[in-house]
Amino acid sequence: MKKESRILCKSLEGKIMSADEAAALIDSGENVGMSGFTGSGYPKAVPLALANRIEKAHEDGEKFRIGVWTGASTAPELDGALAKVDGVEMRLPYQSDPVCRKRINAGEMEYLDIHLSHVAQFVWFGFLGKLDVALIEVTGILEDGRLIPSSSVGNNKTWLDRADKVILEVNSWQNPHLEGMHDIYYGTHLPPDRMPIPIISPHDRIGEPYLRCDPAKVIAVVETHSPDRNSGFSPPDANSRLIAGHILEFFEHEVKKGRLPKNLLPLQSGVGNIANSVMEGLNKGPFDNLIAYTEVLQDGMLEMIHSGKMISASATAFSLSDAALVALHDNLDEFRHKIILRPQEISNHPEVIRRLGIIAMNGMIEADIYGNVNSTHVMGTSIMNGIGGSGDFARNAYISIFMTPSQAKNGQISCIVPMASHVDHTEHDVQVIVTEQGLADLRGLSPNQRAKVIIENCAHPDFKPALRDYHNRAYKQSFGKHTPHLLDEALSWHQRYLNTGRM
Repeated sequence: MKKESRILCKSLEGKIMSADEAAALIDSGENVGMSGFTGSGYPKAVPLALANRIEKAHEDGEKFRIGVWTGASTAPELDGALAKVDGVEMRLPYQSDPVCRKRINAGEMEYLDIHLSHVAQFVWFGFLGKLDVALIEVTGILEDGRLIPSSSVGNNKTWLDRADKVILEVNSWQNPHLEGMHDIYYGTHLPPDRMPIPIISPHDRIGEPYLRCDPAKVIAVVETHSPDRNSGFSPPDANSRLIAGHILEFFEHEVKKGRLPKNLLPLQSGVGNIANSVMEGLNKGPFDNLIAYTEVLQDGMLEMIHSGKMISASATAFSLSDAALVALHDNLDEFRHKIILRPQEISNHPEVIRRLGIIAMNGMIEADIYGNVNSTHVMGTSIMNGIGGSGDFARNAYISIFMTPSQAKNGQISCIVPMASHVDHTEHDVQVIVTEQGLADLRGLSPNQRAKVIIENCAHPDFKPALRDYHNRAYKQSFGKHTPHLLDEALSWHQRYLNTGRM
């Protein structure tokens, strides 16, 4: 072994091999649990080698496909490479790769889009079948076989526990000072023996800093030195800043009403430019001593921790730009004591989210006038990415906020519609809708009251007349008056946009 090797477990020395040799140990038809969450901590060498092997098998007329289970989205070296060679039979639980998306929407790849908090327990329950292989990136391996986690945790604990075989990628690119940042909880049990998760405050540590792994299960160790897929974020545009401003104004109002403390409540924020704009606004705003309990830590939250506005953040992964990644590594000794990375079954756990009183802020594709939200599908049939953790947080949050610009496709499509073409979050789980036009507080309102507030506060002026007209006619003509709809017209709204670009 080389002196600088991060593989300290002597019993694994003989299992060090190339990515090609490791890929040869994965068989067609197997389910492979891979590390990775929003482009962080995913295996980078073995999936590429496996894609090459699959491509050669297909050229020889041999069918070779596997099931790919991850924490969330990964990167082109994993999702993209395997999708390109038609090597994925079933993908779960979340993806954002364009090649994957194309195959899924063409019916060439099966895709199970489920809540991120459900994945680990579904595997433990046996709902998803057998997990054959765990393919996990780590920062290092200790003498006793314990693993120093990488830049994401995701479902790695469950993959290592449940898989028959384990392949480890030890990535020396990952900063060794990540050691100590993680909190891996091993206290979960199956029903009927479940116990409460003992998180009282978002910054509580309840587990241990390492992943456990039986060295006897390890069939291959591959040494790599490759960067994560960094997430580029556009500078906040006018719409993003307006949305952020509406949310900050809402928070100030809630504090004045006594419904939020002066330092708010723990924050969760989805991934994207609008979410980063909200964090930028909070960083410049009047609230201090903020705390995050979220699934992904983006640039905005990292800046808030560095500035002192945010005192701690709990997540399961990083999703950072190049500049933010440099800032993380340059200040890792500081950040390691203020950031906790947990398994996603804990970061996204509904009971913990509800008990801590999370303020959840997530993006959406569209909302209808009654508050039903579509966050996954275009035209009701074509998957974009997936529900991710938005459902885990929205249904259980203290305040559930969804945000989007009021228009899409250069103003050709309204993001406020009579009836959502697909519903991921029902009106029962949506409390606040925000666009650049304004904010609709839906708490305590009936469906008809919600419709008026959403149309007046959130719809773009170009589409308000049509939405008002629809609601008025629906109220007069609908079979029921509680949630009035003209079903043929509501369902054809999207089709008319598709055909003409406008109502």
